Amino acid sequence: MGLKSSGEMYLETIYVLSQKKSSVRSIDIAEHMNYSKPSVSRAVGILKNENYIAVDKEGYITLTDKGFVLAQKIYERHTVLSKVLMLLGVDEETASEDACRIEHVISDRSFKTIKDFIKDK
Repeated sequence: MGLKSSGEMYLETIYVLSQKKSSVRSIDIAEHMNYSKPSVSRAVGILKNENYIAVDKEGYITLTDKGFVLAQKIYERHTVLSKVLMLLGVDEETASEDACRIEHVISDRSFKTIKDFIKDK
């Protein structure tokens, strides 16, 4: 069974935060996503049980290889879809919000076609 879109959003957030800072903790995720600490704790537990992340004894979160691959895929989708929407004239904020929704449901085939189409744009 695949990860739900909410789980994918957490992975994407961990990926983005880990690009900006050397260590990521649940509190960082909660602040970035504007979610409650209990919600983040629950999601972190699920992601850990499904082997998408590892959490050390100090509470530092790292993506496993499996989690990194999926997080990178979701982030790429977000970036490309945002760019396409902005090329079409959508403002940046709306494009980012819409890309966030689309990135979880678009097929690999459709995404690849869009990505190939805008490659040189």
